[in-house]
Amino acid sequence: MSDFSLSDLERIVATRAQASPEESWTAKLMAQGQAKASKKLGEEAVEAVIAAVSGDRDNLVSESADLLYHLMVVLKIADIPLQDVMSELERRTRQSGIQEKASR
Repeated sequence: MSDFSLSDLERIVATRAQASPEESWTAKLMAQGQAKASKKLGEEAVEAVIAAVSGDRDNLVSESADLLYHLMVVLKIADIPLQDVMSELERRTRQSGIQEKASR
């Protein structure tokens, strides 16, 4: 099993964001702004859902990787560290999902 983590992906996105848009898809996507990056995130989410519903395991794995990557780009553009998301997940896991939903 790989030790690769979302924190590793976050670091890679941050590094590649500093490259030239002609040399890096990440830099190009970031240069196009939040609207374009968010659109790509949405497209990948839809593709992941389609793969899940159709039972296409290999495609679901691939689309999930694309989804996580594009989420990291959107978070980077918004200047939201992954740790903020992880802290929110940790907070939510202190209670059941039903309790958490009722508290909103």
